[in-house]
Amino acid sequence: MKTFCLLLSALLLFACGSHQGNSDTFPQVEAIDQAMLAFVDSGYIPGAVTAVVTREKILHLGAVGVADYETGSPMEPEQLFWIASMTKPLTAVALLMLQDKGSLSVDDPVSKYIPEFGALKTPSGKAANLTISQIMSHTSGLREADAQTARKAKELADLIPSYLNGPTQFESGSRWSYCQSGINTGARIVEVVSGLRFDQFLQQRIFEPLGMKHTTFYPLQLKEARRAAGYIRNNENGQYERTEVSEIFGKPESVPLGNGGLFSTAPDYARFTQLLLGEGIYNGKRYLSDEAYSRLTTVVTGDLDCGFLQEAQYGSRGANYGWGIGTCILRAPHPGVAAMLSPGSFGHGGAWGTQAWIDPVKGVAYILMIQRPGFNSDASNIRAEFQQVAFDELVKGRTD
Repeated sequence: MKTFCLLLSALLLFACGSHQGNSDTFPQVEAIDQAMLAFVDSGYIPGAVTAVVTREKILHLGAVGVADYETGSPMEPEQLFWIASMTKPLTAVALLMLQDKGSLSVDDPVSKYIPEFGALKTPSGKAANLTISQIMSHTSGLREADAQTARKAKELADLIPSYLNGPTQFESGSRWSYCQSGINTGARIVEVVSGLRFDQFLQQRIFEPLGMKHTTFYPLQLKEARRAAGYIRNNENGQYERTEVSEIFGKPESVPLGNGGLFSTAPDYARFTQLLLGEGIYNGKRYLSDEAYSRLTTVVTGDLDCGFLQEAQYGSRGANYGWGIGTCILRAPHPGVAAMLSPGSFGHGGAWGTQAWIDPVKGVAYILMIQRPGFNSDASNIRAEFQQVAFDELVKGRTD
């Protein structure tokens, strides 16, 4: 991999690149940008785009740092990012749209739509009887696809036999364990029920109606898209090393994976969060019923510990979180990344550091876009700092 001198690149490129692409169309909160610039200056990230929105308007949209060290291009507000697992809530919304049509229920057995699941057993030999709710809330115990199958797959249907190649990993519903195959199975159910390929369903039912013009599984098809490069920091020498998205994502032949295949921008994803802040309504039109919205935002995992802050180094916060249909839900706020959020806030992060959290009580959503793999962004200082500064500057005065 080609490496870049951390200090020299940060200083030179920040001096000529930061803030240059910020749009005059949207408000920009200097305190948020300065907080993010501190992370750029320290070498924590090359650059970032941040957005804060209410149901009806954008409160802040800012870009700092650089998008690509090789070209020296500054980060732009409409930079394209691999959002990875921030795809999962969109998969959930797709399923719930079909529930609203009466085409399925998330309480249905998966085998109703994919008959091969009828033979699936748990480790004890019992019938697994997995439901859509279980596969979308990471309590199914479903196996993952092997690497060879994942590389060779051309369609979501090609992955299903690999998921069923043996019993579940634990008794279904007995614990929470992050599961990519479950979400991809949910995406396959969307195809079976709707008759559309998963990418086509999202395009027709979500992206086009919400005006998400730069959200896609296939970034090469976007003529004017400017994609932020991914850089992983070498902790031994302090240098950035360019890295690429896994070969199963983003190519013209890639499967439209519901677990993490999408690329998007902060303004586009902000539109999606505004739909959620509107409890299923966007620009006066209803896209999700009250019942569907409640399934997205209500914990279905009981008292199970959930999420990515369960380890002691993150404060053992498993009990603070639950899972809905495709979303992480905050049960009880805690210091750090959840200090400014209300109980019932929900959202999801992505493998390369992207985050989006919706606080329905305070009526605000926070969107963070970075491209730095190799760390737990759910528990990161940058997420906590962004959300806290945004709350202090834009939300606190409205809620005191």
